[in-house]
Amino acid sequence: MSFRFKPADVFETRHNAPDHASQQAMLQAVGAADLAQLIAETVPAAIRLPQALALPPALTERQFLKRFKQIAGQNKVYKSYIGLGYHDTTLPPVIQRNILENPGWYTAYTPYQAEIAQGRLEALINYQTMVIDLTGLPIANASLLDEATAAAEALHLLHSQTKKKNATKFFVSEQVLPQTIDVLRTRATPLGIELVVGDHRTADLADEALFGAIVQYPGANGTVFDYKEFIDNAHANNLFVVMAADLLALTLLTSPGELGADICVGSSQRFGVPMGFGGPHAGFFSCKDQFKRVIPGRIIGQSVDAAGNKAYRMALQTREQHIRREKATSNICTAQVLLSVLAGMFAVYHGPKGIRQFAVNTHLFAQILEAELKALGVEQLNSNYFDTLSLRLESHEMQQALKTEAEAAGINFRYYEDTLVGISLHQNVEFDDVRDIVDIFAKVLGKEVATPAAPTAEAELTLTWPESLQRTSEYLTHPVFNTHHAEHELLRYMKQLENKDLSLAHSMIPLGSCTMKLNATAEMIPVTWPEIGQLHPFAPADQTVGYQQIIRDLQAWLCEVTGFAAVSLQPNSGANGEYAGLLAIRGYHLSRGDNHRTVALIPASAHGTNPASAVMAGMQVVVVKSTDEGNVDMDDLRAKIAQHADRLSCLMVTYPSTHGVYEETIIEICELIHQAGGRVYMDGANMNAQVGLTSPASIGADVCHLNLHKTFCIPHGGGGPGVGPIGVVEDLIPYLPGHVVVPVEGRDSGAVSAAPYGSASILPISYAYISMMGGAGITRATELAILNANYIKARLEAHYPVLYTGAQGRCAHEMILDCRHFKKAGIEVEDIAKRLMDYGFHAPTVSFPVAGTLMIEPTESESKEELDRFCDAMIAIRKEITEVEEGRADAKENVLKHAPHTAAIVLTQEWTRPYSREQAVYPLPYVRNAKFWPTVSRIDSAYGDRNLICSCTPLEEYADEPEQLVSTDKGPSY
Repeated sequence: MSFRFKPADVFETRHNAPDHASQQAMLQAVGAADLAQLIAETVPAAIRLPQALALPPALTERQFLKRFKQIAGQNKVYKSYIGLGYHDTTLPPVIQRNILENPGWYTAYTPYQAEIAQGRLEALINYQTMVIDLTGLPIANASLLDEATAAAEALHLLHSQTKKKNATKFFVSEQVLPQTIDVLRTRATPLGIELVVGDHRTADLADEALFGAIVQYPGANGTVFDYKEFIDNAHANNLFVVMAADLLALTLLTSPGELGADICVGSSQRFGVPMGFGGPHAGFFSCKDQFKRVIPGRIIGQSVDAAGNKAYRMALQTREQHIRREKATSNICTAQVLLSVLAGMFAVYHGPKGIRQFAVNTHLFAQILEAELKALGVEQLNSNYFDTLSLRLESHEMQQALKTEAEAAGINFRYYEDTLVGISLHQNVEFDDVRDIVDIFAKVLGKEVATPAAPTAEAELTLTWPESLQRTSEYLTHPVFNTHHAEHELLRYMKQLENKDLSLAHSMIPLGSCTMKLNATAEMIPVTWPEIGQLHPFAPADQTVGYQQIIRDLQAWLCEVTGFAAVSLQPNSGANGEYAGLLAIRGYHLSRGDNHRTVALIPASAHGTNPASAVMAGMQVVVVKSTDEGNVDMDDLRAKIAQHADRLSCLMVTYPSTHGVYEETIIEICELIHQAGGRVYMDGANMNAQVGLTSPASIGADVCHLNLHKTFCIPHGGGGPGVGPIGVVEDLIPYLPGHVVVPVEGRDSGAVSAAPYGSASILPISYAYISMMGGAGITRATELAILNANYIKARLEAHYPVLYTGAQGRCAHEMILDCRHFKKAGIEVEDIAKRLMDYGFHAPTVSFPVAGTLMIEPTESESKEELDRFCDAMIAIRKEITEVEEGRADAKENVLKHAPHTAAIVLTQEWTRPYSREQAVYPLPYVRNAKFWPTVSRIDSAYGDRNLICSCTPLEEYADEPEQLVSTDKGPSY
């Protein structure tokens, strides 16, 4: 007997689920002799790549982790006191292990199907309550991308809400964080808004062109300013005021709401979320009640279910940009859910007293440090401060000497304005750290220092700021923040929430366009390594060599996959990537003097973020019709190009199309745009059907954003984090995002996110995926995604019409099932989505891109057994619909209309429904083996919108409000 050597832990066989025997059976079902025939019949020959991807050889899991440890080891984990919105913190191990490292939390999808997402929704309500309490404003959303983009969203919102006719200016305090000013300038310019940057103490707010202002609390240099007079003056001149605030400082400072601010923004990073070289972090956004219908992002609200029980759901503008498209006030379609949950749970665990103690300790150590440095003769400029000292040295040479000495000791300070040094302390600082800092200054100054006395438990803190700014109002008073302070209690609470949510740990999540891929454990492991998590985004370059290699390699690999000349990793969501890509096109036209090229052609089937992003980039949206087959209407496209030829900026197109088809005319489409002087922006939502087979550049696109949280395996995290890098052709490289703090050579474009490399700490996940799959592996992944989709199509098309297919009857990696004809029997597509919960599945994409349909995408990581289980469920539901159609089941009192069924419902003593309990909860034999129980019945969305409650206030305290708010839950959802 002979054997051959082969590594036993080949990763591709673990990611790509269908084995050889399963593939053969599936190929037989779809009517293809082999995989090559299926791909040839699916992907147009004209767009196929001529050669295989040139990527490094695939590594095994063991080899990757060993090699990546060496790469990460090149990073130097120094103690960082740089501040500027990023601070060292500790995520409690019980939260790290049971949420951040738990697939039950990180593999869940955005909670559009609220009945099977009650755990995450409750965790987000906790987060919103925390933000509301600390900022003193009544409305908060479920998070935004970071502090800088949250400020930019506030700018956009206030510009849309001002009643001033000539509103063209926005005042920005020079004490706002530099990266925030950078992003604000990027966002303001296309909208024709001028930023007026200056000292808020001397600002002329009577200028009629001003519509709003933003200030930092505390300021960038650490000063705590009293903004009450400024805010009153602004309001007297009909200006809105945004305060960018530090959540930890707000436990001791008078809240922005009490000072009169209209909006408060900031980052919740220092509530337990590692710095991670810049992200991901949850930006927060709270506001006055008047803005509740236009607040960007997601709001989680309370409602009731069919049984009258309290239930949570996404409220108001759930898919605002998909409903309103170019009239949307924001292109944001997600939140930093996983990071919001971490920050919220940090507050739950520590409670109001614990959070306040972190702030007290931080401020106390800052006072001790100030006293010791003053004793050495160092001038400290901030009379009022929370955690940051601003120090003036005698010369630039002394500043450089301090930098050398500090870095030799493994410490980073902030160095600015020639002789100034900033030191921002944090909740992890201990007395030895203070002593080390003092010793460094003493050595540089050539002075002796007496050993300061460590603070004792009896040490009292006297705040450095006026009494009017000392917080007296309570916060975090709800029982959830005052109950779970023992680890056992928190562990059980988190587990209770986890058990309410369906995730990839339970079953496939077959969402079209969202690509719910396997998030392999080996890919996730490095995320929590200190070499990845504990670096400040503005740390010196010689301390970030490992990160630089990760970024450089990943950019090169993504260039190979897309065919582009360069990739920027800065955009920290898909929508932000869209925006960055359009800015690159805009910058190109402006550089050529083509200021008039502002028209963006967008197919009617496009994601709603596309037109919203185009408007934000200063473009005019012109819609191109779709044919009955779902393709771009070529006649209408030619007509629109001719009509707008002189003003054409770009075409935004998704490929394969949003309808799940490889359009045969895509190359011609791109050529027509180029001939008219426009550029082609490709939405990368469907890259899982391109990788290794074709590429955006080979098709003719000039720029494309990639969803690393889709095609490249970063987890969805219940609705975030995401990463949306963009790739561009050679002549668009100069217009990729830059950064004011960490400049990129050859780029003078502004930043689109707070950190230079966006959500850098989760880039290792995609790095791991490509490293362990190799070129052949990721190509095979695309082929198997197409096989899995066509297998589902073959099994279901006799039961549900498949709306669109390619020239040879094939679908791409996803397909649309037409459910509109069920309406005749009173069955809505929503009923099918809710009934799937009883079968243990999350619904496919509901009513997008066509109302009344389901869009299904299985991914390559689902086995034939799982695909069959899903198909069996869909076929069983079709039979249930048939019973209603034929009158054998009541049109209103049937198993679909009452879905989902909770344990409480079926355990009631009296069962009066015209179907059995068993049919309700055990519709197929497999369900008995691993039953997932929804914890609430179908939720009343309209009630939740009429009675908006977005904090932990008990539901019974609210009565119906007279204002009737319009629910958008029946709109597109994916």
